[in-house]
Amino acid sequence: MIPVIMAGGSGTRLWPLSRTQYPKQFLPLHSDFSMLQETVSRLGDVNQVNLICNEEHRFLAAEQMRVMNQSCSIFLEPVGRNTAPAIALAALQAVSKGQGDECLLVLAADHVIEDEAAFRGVVAQAEPLATDGYLVTFGIVPNQPETGYGYIKADMSGALEDQASKAYSVAAFVEKPDLATAESYLAEGGYYWNSGMFMFRADRYLEELGKYRPDILAACEKAMQATIADMDFVRVDAAAFEACPDESVDYAVMEKTDRAVVLPLDAGWSDVGSWAALWEIKDKDSSGNVLDGDVIAHNTRDSFVMSSNRLVTTLGVDNLIIVDTPDALLVADKDKIQDVKAIVAEIKNADRNETFQHREVYRPWGKYDSIDLGDRYQVKRITVKPGARLSVQKHHHRAEHWIVVSGTANVTKGNETFLVTENQSTYIPLGEIHCLENPGKVELELIEIQSGSYLGEDDIVRLEDQYGRA
Repeated sequence: MIPVIMAGGSGTRLWPLSRTQYPKQFLPLHSDFSMLQETVSRLGDVNQVNLICNEEHRFLAAEQMRVMNQSCSIFLEPVGRNTAPAIALAALQAVSKGQGDECLLVLAADHVIEDEAAFRGVVAQAEPLATDGYLVTFGIVPNQPETGYGYIKADMSGALEDQASKAYSVAAFVEKPDLATAESYLAEGGYYWNSGMFMFRADRYLEELGKYRPDILAACEKAMQATIADMDFVRVDAAAFEACPDESVDYAVMEKTDRAVVLPLDAGWSDVGSWAALWEIKDKDSSGNVLDGDVIAHNTRDSFVMSSNRLVTTLGVDNLIIVDTPDALLVADKDKIQDVKAIVAEIKNADRNETFQHREVYRPWGKYDSIDLGDRYQVKRITVKPGARLSVQKHHHRAEHWIVVSGTANVTKGNETFLVTENQSTYIPLGEIHCLENPGKVELELIEIQSGSYLGEDDIVRLEDQYGRA
């Protein structure tokens, strides 16, 4: 079995914590581990996982797999083209390695599953079905009428013959219903939430994709003809993949094939599609509150309050979502939290940065926090991982002062290379070629003071970079 984990997406419904450059699948929302790490962990002991993510998130994905000591192959999508093409990339690679008859287990990176034993049990039931050529989808057993999910209608006339599992042929895929229709589905039975998780043989998926969407298959085959391996990353031909139609696996294959089957899954599943959904699955206090971080709540009920860096207090409120981050605060009625996407759209239209990235930004060498910004100056706290090295670079519009707070910096400035230790500093003039490296065994922390006429991140001319960035 080959796990294929879809780790794309921006998770805008969990703004301000989830941002374009650091979306929810990389956040520790449900435990001390990120949702991606939880997804990999619930698989048990697997030799290799295939991740599919976009170029901007490649180092986040690789670092989280490194922390888990998990071997992986990371497909980098130059642009998002939905799930049908993404799965095709993994299937084509499997076929090229002589693994076309092996089963792909396709999972989303941002789901919560409380009962992992039940999940693994249903996955085990799916494998012989997939091996026999069926295209298996996992249908979530509904516990309430839900208008936010699509549904799968099972053919309840009988389970598949000669199968030990409770699998049923798929009668239909149904769009998100209104409340009355959802209530009727629950009363009637035989309807399951569409989880977006699948299992099928790699060659069978490509066979069905070629039958119903040969244009998608042709574009993906062309994109895989010129792949470039770079560390754990697999880069496909950008032009060929950009020409691929944008389509989900549901529309491209699952709704058309006559070999689709659904396996009911009752394992405490949630796609954590909103702050209200996260409140639902979190442990609550006696007043129905979820309090995360430095929070004091008085006379507060049925609310979700999260603070990432300072004290947040509430008094005499109920049914609220309050999420405080260093650069943005959300206060919302829990019943209207789905409309947060309108807030995100308005911020984007105003050309603001708060939907794109956090004040603290992660890089392959570490991270930086923009702690102050003014006219012609910016102050950053920079953390460099042991053994890591920033690119050899220069700037056209700014000079930089570096003050080491802890650790040791190996600094290259022009033709000089020298060490800077705690409480020491150095100055990088405008236009000077320079580089920063942490040669030590502990993290390097320094304060960088930028001054100049333009302080944007695009004023970086990289001359050499070990991470392959432009």
